[in-house]
Amino acid sequence: MSPLRPRPKQETTEKPATSPRPARGKGGKNRREDILRAAGTLMAAKGYDATSMRDISAAVGMLPGSVYYHFPSKEALFVELHNDVVQTMTARVLAALEGVDDPWERLRLSARAHLEGLIQNDNLVAIVSPQFIGGEKEVAQVVTDHRRTYEQIFRDIFEALNLPEGADPTILRLGLFGSLNWVPVWYEGDGRRSPAEISDQFVATLKSAYAA
Repeated sequence: MSPLRPRPKQETTEKPATSPRPARGKGGKNRREDILRAAGTLMAAKGYDATSMRDISAAVGMLPGSVYYHFPSKEALFVELHNDVVQTMTARVLAALEGVDDPWERLRLSARAHLEGLIQNDNLVAIVSPQFIGGEKEVAQVVTDHRRTYEQIFRDIFEALNLPEGADPTILRLGLFGSLNWVPVWYEGDGRRSPAEISDQFVATLKSAYAA
């Protein structure tokens, strides 16, 4: 895996801030977190390529050179953003699975945690998509490594299901992910179905078809 190489800062000629510690926003909040949050919102809405460091700096009320103080390039910013998103999702799923041994129940709870995480922050849907960063090969390799641990949780769960002969756990896993990841596109939060009810129904359908 090649290290990320910062691109030339063509968007501004301002020198990065030289303060020895990150600037603080209102209420003492770390501006680095503000930048990541703004970048996630903008990139999810506009796409990776269409979001510039200047756009991000404007969203947080900073000069572009000050954003470069925190992140040397847009690639580096996205890598940290993606890592934060995946770690948050991983922690959510692992917490839901704690103390649970039954494979089907583990699948139900992990699917629920995954979908609830997506619904609560719809930036996640776009940002964690393998296609999100397009032709940025170096970045793509890094973020693929980020997702590996998270995806392994679900691989292990499907492998433990004792599926009938001929059932492919990889196909079933990817099909479930596809269904869950599509929900935020049409989900309106009108109260008729909660994310938990939706994910439970997806898993119940799988269980009725494939449980031994």
